[in-house]
Amino acid sequence: MVTSMDFLNQYADLILAGYFGILLVLCVFGAHRLVLTRLFRKNVVWRPEPEQRFETLPHVTLQIPVFNEKLVVERIIDACAAMDYPRDKFQIQVVDDSTDETRALAAKRVAEWAARGLDIEHIHRTNRVGFKAGGLDNAMSSAKGEFIAIFDADFLPPADFLQRTIHFFHDARVGMVQTRWDHLNRDYSTLTQVQSIMLDAHFAIEHATRSFSNLYFNFNGTAGMWRRATIDDAGGWEHDTLTEDLDLSYRAQLKGWRFLFLPNVVCPAELPIETGAFKSQQHRWAKGSIQVMRKILWRIWRAPVPIANKLEATFHLTGNLAYVLMMINTLFLVIPSMMVRGHWDWWQIVLIDGPIFSLASLSFIWFYMASQRAVFGTAKGRRRYIPALMSLGLGLGLNNTRAVLEALAGHQSAFVRTPKTGSVGNTTVTAKKTYRLPKGGWGLFEFAIGLMYTAAIVWAIREGIWGSIPFLMLFQNGFLFIGGMTIWESWQARRARRTPVKELPAAGA
Repeated sequence: MVTSMDFLNQYADLILAGYFGILLVLCVFGAHRLVLTRLFRKNVVWRPEPEQRFETLPHVTLQIPVFNEKLVVERIIDACAAMDYPRDKFQIQVVDDSTDETRALAAKRVAEWAARGLDIEHIHRTNRVGFKAGGLDNAMSSAKGEFIAIFDADFLPPADFLQRTIHFFHDARVGMVQTRWDHLNRDYSTLTQVQSIMLDAHFAIEHATRSFSNLYFNFNGTAGMWRRATIDDAGGWEHDTLTEDLDLSYRAQLKGWRFLFLPNVVCPAELPIETGAFKSQQHRWAKGSIQVMRKILWRIWRAPVPIANKLEATFHLTGNLAYVLMMINTLFLVIPSMMVRGHWDWWQIVLIDGPIFSLASLSFIWFYMASQRAVFGTAKGRRRYIPALMSLGLGLGLNNTRAVLEALAGHQSAFVRTPKTGSVGNTTVTAKKTYRLPKGGWGLFEFAIGLMYTAAIVWAIREGIWGSIPFLMLFQNGFLFIGGMTIWESWQARRARRTPVKELPAAGA
């Protein structure tokens, strides 16, 4: 009778070749993180200053794209209206596709500010053609500004934002200035702490390094400002991808426009506090980046630009392909490779796994902790989130692999907004369940993967393969958490929909 171990031993060479082959490819992405971190230390100026300043400030239009943001729409309008900028050089457009009471709230607040003399308009569409990109493109016809600043509804830009960014456009080659995101609710939970570290690295290391090394990087859809001529020259907003910001960024830079990142200008925003919202956002970003890869990457390689730009753009746009490779290993190779290597001596594992672990994992840790040192001056107190960061990165594997495969297959989907709650600090509004999250059916599959790794840990304990257990626990914790929270939130949402909403007494009653 042929046992499972006999079967695995029969194909041991094939299993190990596949396992280590994928790890070596992932190590290339790990080495890229090391290169970025090294260039960060070498090139980045944390507090850049414009070479010259405008004597007469130019006209700026500030656009606020909105879709069903009733919990935060008034807050963002007020924050933008409070900008320190000459009123005769300043316009606000609330670009509203809402289908709920957000429309009335926005219209009322716009009317209030207009009555106080502010140049502000409420542009409401009755359809969502092109989603956010379509709304922004539609608003351009009435935009008065030579420069266009954009803020999503959950952001709280500082009052001096325009004064600190506009003067960098004195250089006629500069087409876009992006500022660094901060996080209003970083301390809400371990999930938001992990998200904040991920985004800190994206901005503080990736964006800063690319900008100050004269490599291509991208506008992030919000907390940045465009020269209107740059948008027009690049062909305007297009909505054939889910990341219209990334798409326009590369088209503009291929036209020769220069992009700048200002790490010392900070705009705080809300992080998703629910796992389903976090997964939905990650899915959109991952799918959109691969859509842009299919659309733009070949043009980058054919363009007369430096090879460094081509290589960095390739790493940037193909980065999410790593999730597909990771999931192949996760589902089919990690556990079998552990089983067929159960008889290896410890020195064999150290000799072979050591360099791979260093590139794939230690580079990951160094990269993210470098971002915390850049943002906070120290990584002290942040290192405790490393296990959660690694586990959640693995737990996102199925979610983001689906996104990548959908993009590669050319499957189009709607722009799914990330629900906003008005969360600040470690508190949130009581109405956080107002907007529905995407259905959580895939959570069952993710939870099942977590159970599979739980069984593998039990087997490793019985066989005395102790060195594999911490590694297996990262997979176990990541998938159990992502899957379990997805299932829990979906059940809570169904329960809430079945529970009648109690009417609150009127004020003064």
